[in-house]
Amino acid sequence: MKKLSEDEIQDKLKDLEGWTYAKKAIHTSFQFENFKEAFTVMTRIAFEAEAQQHHPNWGNVYNQLEISLSTHDADGVTEKDFKLARSIEEIVDPSN
Repeated sequence: MKKLSEDEIQDKLKDLEGWTYAKKAIHTSFQFENFKEAFTVMTRIAFEAEAQQHHPNWGNVYNQLEISLSTHDADGVTEKDFKLARSIEEIVDPSN
């Protein structure tokens, strides 16, 4: 998979509200009502990530979920990261 340029990344980020680019990855965070809701969403994302064979670097503390996406084989951000980011957005807010 081809590593995207910073200009390509910034252009694609325009369609992903709340996502930023830094340190060779795209990042976002979500806040939920409680731990159970955060963990439920994490589980749904985990199944989707496994289906796409592309896994996030993420962390969870109580109701906060932080996600970073990059393609290690490409040493940066690729279309795979944006595909998973769009899927994550659909899982978190299906009305998008």
